[in-house]
Amino acid sequence: MLLSMTGFGEARTQTDRLAAEVEVRAVNNRHLKVTVRGTDPYPMFEAEVEKVVRKHVHRGTITIHVRVARQAGGVDLALNTAALASYLRQVRLACEEAGTPEYVGPLLSGVLALPGVAPEGRSPGSPPPDEWPVVEQTLTAAFKNLNEMRREEGKAMAAELLALHATVTGELAAIRTLLPHVTSDYRTRLLERVRQAVTDAGVAIHPEHIIREVALFSDRTDVAEEVTRLSAHLEQFADLVRKGDEAGRKLEFLIQELGRETNTLGSKAGDVAISRHVFEIKSALEKVRELALNVE
Repeated sequence: MLLSMTGFGEARTQTDRLAAEVEVRAVNNRHLKVTVRGTDPYPMFEAEVEKVVRKHVHRGTITIHVRVARQAGGVDLALNTAALASYLRQVRLACEEAGTPEYVGPLLSGVLALPGVAPEGRSPGSPPPDEWPVVEQTLTAAFKNLNEMRREEGKAMAAELLALHATVTGELAAIRTLLPHVTSDYRTRLLERVRQAVTDAGVAIHPEHIIREVALFSDRTDVAEEVTRLSAHLEQFADLVRKGDEAGRKLEFLIQELGRETNTLGSKAGDVAISRHVFEIKSALEKVRELALNVE
């Protein structure tokens, strides 16, 4: 099944300590790009969040908003009272021995910053261990909702791509029916022009000259190989659309090949009717190209 690269998903989780809310927005991109916004400190942890993202999305621009409402007073941070008392005694003693008791007050104001007094902050390299499991769970739920939307859009895109595939296949079938008549029609037109020239100029034209000219034209306008390759590419295109499974990059490459063969066919085919069908194929392929840009 095809997956669209655009979509939106959200989820919320409530516990007795916090409420987590995650919104995920996805738009198309050739590569995976993740941006995290919201409540501190989560914008700092894009690497951790991206590990979750890669389980659900393989390419696209993903913008994630993480909001965490923490319960007031939910965390009880304890000072190291033994260390604090020791620092206080040492400061007072040092000031008394130096005969500068007036410095005791200013010096005591910085005691809490001394090593071992206040609990150290969490490591900047990882999310808060008391919150991350809840946020990760909410992220996963948001991506599940996102992927539901992406699958629905993917179904609609697959139906449209297969309809365009049918259009191109029909135009190619029409070209096949015209090919056998291209050379014979050219020979007829050439003979008519030659007869007129002979009549006007009174000169003789040898039959072998006509045969050689028709043979050269037939060789220049032989597009059987291009038609065969187009047919093979179209079969592969339909298979990719039906199977899905990260088909976007493969479809983009295949569309380039389809366009290349179509351009060659149009430049070589020496027939107005064929050129009209080639134009319709190019028009359909342009629509296919726009759709494929949004396929994961």
